[in-house]
Amino acid sequence: MSNTIGVDDLLAQMRAMSLQAKGLQNTIASPDISRVGGEAGNDSQNSFATVLKDSVNKVNETQTQANKLAEAFQKGDPNVQVSEVMLALQKSDVSFQAMVQVRNKLLQAYQEIMNMPV
Repeated sequence: MSNTIGVDDLLAQMRAMSLQAKGLQNTIASPDISRVGGEAGNDSQNSFATVLKDSVNKVNETQTQANKLAEAFQKGDPNVQVSEVMLALQKSDVSFQAMVQVRNKLLQAYQEIMNMPV
C-alpha cells in the first residue's frame, strides 16, 4: 500500500489494461482456423472461458483489495489515505458494473439464440 497515488502510475495502468484488452480481443476475434476439424472452435471457447473466468477473478480481487483498504482506513492506519480508499472503491464499483453489463449482454445473446427457429 503506497502513500501516494501517482497520475503517471494510474495512466500506465490504464494503458496496460487497454493494450491487454485489445490483445485479448484480437485473440478471441481471430481464432486459428488453419486447424483441422473442431479444434479451432474449441480453442476459441477455451480462451473465452479463460478470459471470462480471469475477468471475474480480477473483479473479485479488486473488490477485496478495496474492502481491505477501507477497513484499514477505518481502523486508523496512517499509511492509508482517504483518496486511496475512494479510488479503490470507485475502481471496484466500475469493474463490477462492467461485469454486470457483460453478463447482461451474454444472457441477452443466449436468449436470442434460444429463440431462433431451427
